[in-house]
This record gives sequence, C-alpha cells and structure tokens, in this order.
Amino acid sequence: MRWGKVINQETCIGCHACTVACKSEHLVPLAINRTYVKQVEVGTYPQVSRQFQITRCNQCDEAPCVPICPVTAMFKRPDGIVDFDREVCIGCKACIAACPYDAIQISPDSHSAEKCNFCAHRIDQGLEPACVVVCPVEAIVVGNLNDHNSEVFQLIARKKADVRKPEKGTEPKVYYIGASDYTLNPAKATYEKHHMYSNQTEGYPVLDEKHHPKKHRVASARLAYDVPHNSPWHWEVSLYTWTKSISAGVFIVFSMLSFFGQILDPFWNITNAVVGGVFLGITGVLLIKDLEHPARFIRIFTRPQWKSWLVRGSFIIAIYSVVLLAQFILGILGVSGGITLSLFGLIFGGLTAIYTAFLFAQARGRDLWQNPTLPLHLFSQATLAGAAAYSLLGLIFPLSSAALHIVHITLLVGLATHLVLIVSDSVIPHSLHGAKRAAHQMVFGKYSSFYWTGLILGTLIPLLVAIFTSTVAFIALSSALALIGLLAYEHAYVQAGQSIPLS
Repeated sequence: MRWGKVINQETCIGCHACTVACKSEHLVPLAINRTYVKQVEVGTYPQVSRQFQITRCNQCDEAPCVPICPVTAMFKRPDGIVDFDREVCIGCKACIAACPYDAIQISPDSHSAEKCNFCAHRIDQGLEPACVVVCPVEAIVVGNLNDHNSEVFQLIARKKADVRKPEKGTEPKVYYIGASDYTLNPAKATYEKHHMYSNQTEGYPVLDEKHHPKKHRVASARLAYDVPHNSPWHWEVSLYTWTKSISAGVFIVFSMLSFFGQILDPFWNITNAVVGGVFLGITGVLLIKDLEHPARFIRIFTRPQWKSWLVRGSFIIAIYSVVLLAQFILGILGVSGGITLSLFGLIFGGLTAIYTAFLFAQARGRDLWQNPTLPLHLFSQATLAGAAAYSLLGLIFPLSSAALHIVHITLLVGLATHLVLIVSDSVIPHSLHGAKRAAHQMVFGKYSSFYWTGLILGTLIPLLVAIFTSTVAFIALSSALALIGLLAYEHAYVQAGQSIPLS
C-alpha cells in the first residue's frame, strides 16, 4: 500500500470547504492551516482570471522533514503517509526549515510541529480524509499509487499531472491536474501587503520590488490569497552560530599555538577552557531557548534519530564540552596536556564549528544554505573568532611576541578567507532560484544593513588594520570589529535564507 493524492484544479471552485473540514476534523487552532486554497490573480484588466491551488503537505516519499527531526516526531509510515507525534516533538522547528513547501507549522496550542497527516486516523478506520468527503466537486481523490486499477493511478496515467518543486528530489505523492504554473511556482507571482480578505501583517516580509530581480517578476500575476508563513529560526540561531564560532575557535587557535610550542604554561589551559566553556554554555542556552518545548531537550540524547545533524551536532558539542572540562582540570593540576589534548581540541572544536553547515544542508527548503563551501566558511569564521578572542585576551594576559605573531597571522588568514567567501556568495551566480532571491535580499533587501556592516566594518576595515599594523592595541581593535561584524553577517545570512516564500 502506498497512499497518494490527486488534486484536480480543473474542477476546484475555491470554496475552502477542505480547509474548514480539516480544521473541524483536527480541531486546528486559529492562525494555523494544515490545508488552504492559495489564489493568484493572473492577467491584466479586463482579461483577468483567478487561479486556485489546494495547498498542503505533499506526503513525500523522500520527505526532508523526517531525517532532520532529532527525535522521530516526524516519521513515515509503511503505507507512505508522513505523520507526526506532537507528544514527542521538542519544537526545534528543523522540520519547518527542511520542508520546501512550507507545509509544517507550530501549533499555538500544543507548541509542537503539525501538518496535514492524510487524516491517518480515518485511513486506519477505512474512511477517506475529511477534505475528500466534503469536497462538493470531488476535486480531491486519494488511493493506492501501487494499484494500477485505482482511480488515482488512472488519473495520473491519463492526464498531465504535476508535482510541486520536483527539482527538490522529495518525490511528492500529491499530484495536481490542471494547476497553473503561477500557483505551483511561488516565484511567479508578486507578493503584496494587501490580500483579498485582509492584509498580510506577519510571516514572510513583502519583497520590495526594487529588491526583487526584474527577470523573475511576472507583472500580470499577483498573489490574492495566502496564509502567513513564519521563519522558523530567529535571532537565537543567528547568535548561536556566533557564540559557537568563538567557543570552537579558541581551541583551534590554542592547538595551533601548542603545535608551534608557544603555549606551555598550564595557565592557558584554564584560560582557554573558561573562554571556550562560557561561550559553549551560552550556545547551549540559546539552543534550548529556541525550542518550543525547552524541557524536552534531553530527548535529543535519550531518543536520538541519528540521521539528523541536530542530533549529531548535539553529541559533538557534548564531547567538545568534555574536552574543555578535561583541559580545565589539567590546568588546575598544573599539567599542560601536550599534543594529545591539542589534537582532541582541534578535532572536536573543528567539528563543533562546521556541523551547522550539514544541518543547514538538511534544511532543503532553504536554497541559500545549500552551499558546498559552507563547511569551509564556518571553519574560517571559527578560526577568525578564535584569533580575535586571543588578541583581546592578550590585552589582559600578555602572550609572547612569537605567540602574538601566530595569532596575528591567523587573524589575517581568517579575515581574508571570510572576505573571499562572503564576496563569492554574493558575486558568483547561484544555481537555485531561491538562493538568488535570498542572496538579493541579504545584499540589497531587508538584511542589507547587517550584511554591509559585516562586510565593511567587520571584515574590510579589520583586515586593512591588521595588514598595516602589528601593535597589540590596533590588533585588538581590529579583532573587536571583526567579532561585531561576524555577528552582523551571521544574522544576515541566517535570516535572509529564510526570507523567501516557499508556497
């Protein structure tokens, strides 16, 4: 058995009966829609038509929300239905970031991720989903895709059936007949503040036309009705990437100094462990705060779903915290730890820095984050942050001239690499359309002030200062600017990646 669905937009009248039936069947709270009828006005007066699209979870065979979920709250049943368990969900919102169709939302009642689940409870009783039963024109048909005699299979075989975003490789099992490309492709219609029944006052920002690439605009297609879609990850995630860079970076720099024989005093074990531990602790607090169910965070460790990079990253952070604790204890005991400690710190500090790149890659709905250079970029950011932290520490706890020289060179290399990767992200054409629009928003749109602060104040100026002077005070100044700029850039990158409408 492999359940699938056909939605016939040739017969759909846009009555919203399916939306009402879904809300009634599942007691869906206000402001949340597991299914809704998107409407786009196409043409210019007087030749104007309104195109409908019944929009919901696509019940993907390769559902990206399933492997990214850290606790298996999102799961795929043997019959192909992608279901959820609100009692297990920790509210990390990773599934929302992963879904290319914006089909998952956080319920204000349960504070868990919820979506259309094909009315699995009705299916188990031999009943059809509520939306199928209530549709007055039988525009929604469900059945077994593996049965060549089923109505859904016959409809797909006889008529041209489309799926949403086939390029994502999710293999959706919701097929559309007669759907307009203006509704299937969210980039084809312009987004405006005024909708058919109301104003869009929350969720994705209205994209300013001057910040919207002209070649992607279709002036004769305008979104007439949609529902709000909120970005899943906010300032906590932006800040977490920054604090994590500092924590990981200090051990990376410490290891480099140790390999070159510049840190032999156990005092630096204590200093490095305290700085790394404090910022790693802040990282953990931010991650827990961002959860809709903070008290359930322990489930990441008690019932891990190992395909999720959120789980893998959590265990990497846990191991790295043990390395920092060991370094602190060795410092108290007056033992340096030698190359072995430095090697462990370099490995797990580096993994702590870069694992977010693989987590972002699992968020397949966010095109800007599908960047193969992101692991290198995050490692360079951590190296930059670690060198900047050591430059500032040098004002309080003097380092040898040789150690300062290594920190200075590391800062220069980190800044230069960071600059090259920032510029390449903006200049080199993106292969994914959503990435192009998100990059445009980052550089010229809503988040441009953060981007240019990170580029100019936080990268160019510190790099020039570090090139033309080697005094401790000026290097410390460039380090402070670099850390401020890094935070600004991280915020622009994280938020711009979520700014593009997906449905």
